[in-house]
Amino acid sequence: MAGADPALSEAAYRHVARRITRTLLAAQSLGSAGFLAAATVNAIVGAQLSGRPSWAGLPSATYQVGAALAASGWGHAMDRFGRRPVLALGLGAGVAGATLAVAAVAGASFSMLLAGLALMGSANSALQLARFVAAEVHAPAERGRAIARVVMGGTVGAIAGPLLTGPMGRLARSVGVDELAGPYAASAVLFLVSALVILAGLRPDPGRIGREMARAAAGGAPAEAARPLSLLLRQRGVRVAMATLIVAQVVMVMLMVITSLHMKDHHHPLGRIAAVISSHVVGMYAFSVVPGRLADRSGRGRTLLCGATLLGLACLLAPLSPAALPLGLSLFLLGLGWNLCYVGGSSLLADQLAPSERARTQGFNDSLMGAAAATGSLGSGWVFAAVGYGAMGVVAAAAALVPLGLAWRFACPARPAALAS
Repeated sequence: MAGADPALSEAAYRHVARRITRTLLAAQSLGSAGFLAAATVNAIVGAQLSGRPSWAGLPSATYQVGAALAASGWGHAMDRFGRRPVLALGLGAGVAGATLAVAAVAGASFSMLLAGLALMGSANSALQLARFVAAEVHAPAERGRAIARVVMGGTVGAIAGPLLTGPMGRLARSVGVDELAGPYAASAVLFLVSALVILAGLRPDPGRIGREMARAAAGGAPAEAARPLSLLLRQRGVRVAMATLIVAQVVMVMLMVITSLHMKDHHHPLGRIAAVISSHVVGMYAFSVVPGRLADRSGRGRTLLCGATLLGLACLLAPLSPAALPLGLSLFLLGLGWNLCYVGGSSLLADQLAPSERARTQGFNDSLMGAAAATGSLGSGWVFAAVGYGAMGVVAAAAALVPLGLAWRFACPARPAALAS
């Protein structure tokens, strides 16, 4: 596709955008299955290799730190080298990390496991940027739905990832390796296939298409110089989008991570705990098309308003009963509220940026989200131990007031005095 080709029709752009989005959806589905296959056993492996049950959460925290440290770098690299090679390289880091984790389990090395999970976290941060890649090849009125389609790939991972754990464990045991190495081997294969999908299907490079579309929308005018991040952060829409995404991540992770321990303290069997967490994952991903349509048709601000409201409501409902059904409903609403904030906030952030500003700014945003997730993961245990599940729900609901207030002001701005008079 020639750069800024005036003969290129709108239909041709739409065809390319659909193909790119389908490729990203396939890669997201494969990659998320790989991440969730490993997540199923991370705590078990951490406790086994470290010999300390209190360190069971350290592998997941290391994974989140790896994601936080890498996301900004992936964004800068995308601006310099393009979306396709960087996404493939990120997934390649996941292959290396999962392979290292297999060796760690086989060799009983806790430090090697943490190194592998840090690489897997960096791979996840690269793959999460795929939602912005889908957004940039669509017109603003379609970006919410484009982001939602890619996010829906998490639904496939939520189903396929845990299902792979048992068969891959048995396969590992059959070749004389600890069964806990099996899920990591599955992750390595899935990351490799996902990288091959990106290399084969992500053509032409989406960054190039995004620049062409921006030039066409500007009537062929040359692109403006990229604004520094400090200037972008003064822009109201950027601040609202980032703050909502970060706080929603903290609220979601705090309550979700500790709910399984709360249920264990109330003597729920593992199957019932897994069902409640599954309901949360379904809320996070399965209904992404609804937030996508809402963001495009009713606006980004109203989508964020709905999401923040659901987050706060879920946090207040969860401590009311320790029974599985009410907890499952609360965790489902928590996932759905997060999804509304995630899709709406990502769409709003994409709207604020010129093509030359997108990848590095979005990478910076995802670094902050990764740091927030790591903080929420570690902090949830401390808060739970100090004040209990009920008080933690109130604390998380109070935190949800931040995106709620920002979304309200963004969706319902005050009328100018001249118009009011």
